[in-house]
Amino acid sequence: QVRLAESGGGSVQAGGSLTLSCETAGYRYNAYCMAWFRQVPGKEREGVASMATYAITHYSDSVKGRFTISRDNAKNILYLQMNNLIPQDSAMYYCAAKVAATCSENFQDTFTYWGQGTQVTVSS
Repeated sequence: QVRLAESGGGSVQAGGSLTLSCETAGYRYNAYCMAWFRQVPGKEREGVASMATYAITHYSDSVKGRFTISRDNAKNILYLQMNNLIPQDSAMYYCAAKVAATCSENFQDTFTYWGQGTQVTVSS
């Protein structure tokens, strides 16, 4: 059974940084499409960054240049390094995964596995 567990959220002032981690257990496939999403209550879930096999990445325009997605293949951990945070980045952040060699550029994939989320709050 595949399990995803996010950590690293917290409260930070605008301009600060946070690194989110998503530990993956039970994922035994070589191909992967993994992504970070975020959601604010009352709004639609938003794709933030994705990474697929061969380390191909995609970012939403709202975070491009500030966030970096990476993966430690040996430890099966997905990261999201978030720099220069702004209050609009405040949200619950979720890690997602599916068995696929690629991710779509517009985050329209149907992900099979989801974590429980970690809250990020950025104050001005």
